[in-house]
Parts: sequence; C-alpha cells; structure tokens
Amino acid sequence: MKNIAIVGVGPTGIYTFYSLIERGEPLAITLYEQEKEAGVGMPYNDENTATLMLANIASIEIPPVFITYLEWLHKQSDSYLARFNIVRESLHERQFLPRVMLGDYYRDRFLALVDKAERAGFTVTVRENSKVIDLQIPENGVQIWTEGHTKPELFDFAIVATGHLWPEDDDSPRDFFPSPWTGLMAAQIKPCRVGIMGASLSGLDAAMAVVSQHGKFITHDGKSVRFALNPESKGLELTLMSRTGILPEADFYCPLPYEPLAIVTENTIEHEIAKGSDGLLDRVFQLIVAELEQADPQWSAQTGLNTLTADTFGDVWFAERKKHDPFYWAQENLEEAERNKREKHTVPWRYTVLRLHEVVEEIVPHLNELDSKRFKTGLARVFIDNYAAIPSESIRRLLALREAGIIRLQALGQKYEMKVQDNLTTIITEDTHYAFDIFIDARGQKALKTKDLPFPSLREQLLKCSDEIPDIGEDYTLQEPQNIRGRVALGAIPWLMHDRPFVQGLVVCAEIGAAMAKGVMQQASGKRKKRVQMD
Repeated sequence: MKNIAIVGVGPTGIYTFYSLIERGEPLAITLYEQEKEAGVGMPYNDENTATLMLANIASIEIPPVFITYLEWLHKQSDSYLARFNIVRESLHERQFLPRVMLGDYYRDRFLALVDKAERAGFTVTVRENSKVIDLQIPENGVQIWTEGHTKPELFDFAIVATGHLWPEDDDSPRDFFPSPWTGLMAAQIKPCRVGIMGASLSGLDAAMAVVSQHGKFITHDGKSVRFALNPESKGLELTLMSRTGILPEADFYCPLPYEPLAIVTENTIEHEIAKGSDGLLDRVFQLIVAELEQADPQWSAQTGLNTLTADTFGDVWFAERKKHDPFYWAQENLEEAERNKREKHTVPWRYTVLRLHEVVEEIVPHLNELDSKRFKTGLARVFIDNYAAIPSESIRRLLALREAGIIRLQALGQKYEMKVQDNLTTIITEDTHYAFDIFIDARGQKALKTKDLPFPSLREQLLKCSDEIPDIGEDYTLQEPQNIRGRVALGAIPWLMHDRPFVQGLVVCAEIGAAMAKGVMQQASGKRKKRVQMD
C-alpha cells in the first residue's frame, strides 16, 4: 500500500483526496491541516471571513463531491439557513452565498470522504492543528516535519496543496495589514481613515470586513440595499485605490457549462504554438478577433475590432468605463446584468471573452520575453476583468456604502509611492498624497518563486538547480533535480501562476487535484514546459 501525504486540506487538497478515492486503489493517506478543522479552506473559514463576504461562484459551477452544493444546501435545516437570512424556497443553482456556507459544505464533504475511504480499505490519518514546516527528500522517500515535533514522518509521495500564501500574521489590532487575511477579521478597526489598495474582489472583501464592525446593510424587497452606520462610527472613511480607478463589473448571465468556441480551439492554439514563439501573440490575437466577429458582429464593428492589436485592445475595452463616474457605471451595469439574468439573455461578446481566457492561457509559457510583457499589460487585463466579475449583491452593497458617504474610489495612475510609518500610511502620486490611519493591501496573490517556498530543505534542493521557478510537470510533479522526480507534487497556486496567470477558482482546484491524483498513481514524469515570469 502506497503511503501518501497531502499537505493542506482546503479545496485543492479535498479534490485530490476525492480523486484518489475515486481511482479505487487503497492507499495509506495522511492529511495535514494547520487549522483546527481540515476541509474548510482559508477563504471560507469563519475566522478569516465575515458573513457579508460572498463566494464568487454559484452551485452550478462548483465541482461536486458526491453531491452538489445545492443538494447539500437543501439538506440543511431551516435554522441553519436562517442564520444567513436565506429562505429555502429561494435557493437556486446560480445563487451567490456567503463564503462561510461554502466552508461548511467542504467540511461536511471532507468528513464524507474520510468515511468512504475507510470503508473502501484506505488507511486515513487526519492531522489537524498540524503545521508542516519542512519537506526533505532523501533516497528512501519524502520526510515531513511538523511544528512541535522533533522527528519526521516518512512517505512514498507528498502532495503540496497549501493554496494561497499570505504574509505571517502579526498581533492585532494594528494599523497596516499586508493582506485582508492577516488578522483583519480579528482586529478592532476604529472609525477613521481606512485605505484599501485594490478595487477588485479582495478589496471589496476588505471593505466588508471593516464596515461590518460599524453598521449593517438593510435590504428592501431583495433588490435595494442601504447601509445604516452606527452613530459612534461617523468618522469612518474608506478609500479604494487602484491604478485605473475602475470597479469590477457585475456577474453576467451565460450558458453553463461553457459552449465550445468555434475558432479558438485547443487544437488551433496547439497548432499556433507549434509554429514558434515569434509572432505567436499576434497570430493568436487575430484568431481572437475572428472569434469575436463571428460571435458578435455588431459589437465588433462598433469597437473597430479589426483595427485593434494585442496592445490596443485593452485600452478600448476600458475606454468607455474610464469616461464615466465608476459608481454611475456600476449602477448602470448592475441594472443591465440583472435584466439579462431575468430574461436569460447572453451578451455574446462577454461570453466569448469569458471562454477565451482559459484556451489562450496555454500560449503564455511559449511567448518570448517581449510578447509576455505585452500580454501581461494588454490581453491579460481584459481577461481578468471579464472573469473576475462579482456578485450583484456585492455591487449593491458597494453602491449603498457610496450613498451613505462612507466609501470612495481613487485612481492613482501608473506611478505612485507608498510610505509606511507608525500609525500612518501615505500614498504619494504625481499630483497629490493620501494619508490613512489604517491601511490594507488587498491586491491579491502574487506569483512566487522557488526562494519563497516555506519548506527549507525542499527549497534548498530545488535552488541547486539554479532555477527561479520550480520545474513542474503536467501532473504537477516536481521534475528537477532528478533525485526528487516523481515524489512530490506541487499544486499550490502561487507557484503555478508563472505559466498560468489565470489559475484561480474551485474548478481549477478540482482539475489540479485530479491531475495530482493521477501523478500519484502513475508517477508520470510529465512534459517540461518553458516558463515565463509573470510577476
């Protein structure tokens, strides 16, 4: 019986565990989770998440673990649903619900997985409150060291599924948070000037974490939302900041699962990659143009799509939004998105761009240095803006905060400086400066390198290859150095972002988990890919 370790039991770890069980061959599996409950996942843990924070994915998109999220919700008691102000009759497969509920689903599904595995002949050991501090790869397997123990455990194969990596938490309260996940939920935020760097989903999460301490949202007829500020919190001022000063748009209606693209198919992309790196980005952009022209000829003509390049497409994509007040645009976009949902109307160009990003991502490791930079500043921004649309309820809450005079959005431009001092963080732009009593950096996960691995022995072994980025195969097994090949799979998102800048979401967690489970069983070497630094 193979002896397997899974480090990290959030969604990626759960889907890996699930895939190993579904493959059927009994294994000895030890699951390490540094939190007190395995299976919840950091983004869905109630210690890191306010009830106001919504999951950015609906049941219809969540890969099921034996049963769908919606089926699980219907099995819950009325009292459980009432804790989140949810009426059973209102549940549906496209609904966005609080993250903590999704954490409860994954915890329940994890326990179901343990039960099924043990009944199927697996030997399962769950180590909660167990932080892995080192992985070492001697000749006879993989040694795993945990905090507070002087001796390692030995395994045939180790799977690293640690998810996102944020800076270590400091004591709270404090006045500077390097991410929304570093003590913000536990801190007492006084009503003061709060700066939030980042205006996408993470930035809105940070805003929700702050305002939840100073008032409450009141919903009327399930449509309009207002924010009631506590009388003693009148000094609260939130400023969202980004280079462009635009807000994410509302999630839009479209057919799920995705319908196939007509022109930009996997085979077409593989064919273009085979032609070589020179000109690859421009060749693929012409295919994107052809796909959009076929899907939505009217929009393509209005935007002058056939006159654009991979460098100018992004400018045109954002141009109209930049002409308008961001909150006005948010209101108009919200009304359009809600109308389309009621009418089940799909906007062809939006849906086409949504489906394009995963296929086009395959070219990233094959771009030359110049084109990788062009991609990052052009097409990548468009794709991220499109797939990172947020729940309508999040837009309503943002508008309610604006109406209450609590929040504003500031465009910083391309050049700014940040100075962090005791009890004060200052952002200095070319035109002015902004001072904040509390500051939260909510720009999201950045791509990490080999030197950032939190496991000293493994880090040292990989650095001997003189490679800044871990060499990861198609099944996520480490490829170099030769003596560790086939013994460790690295499925942690920050170290995958160099080749896959759009790697995100629960669907991707399930795909990674299935691939790593296959790697465990087959110990496939995988195909080495050229990598391009995206951070």
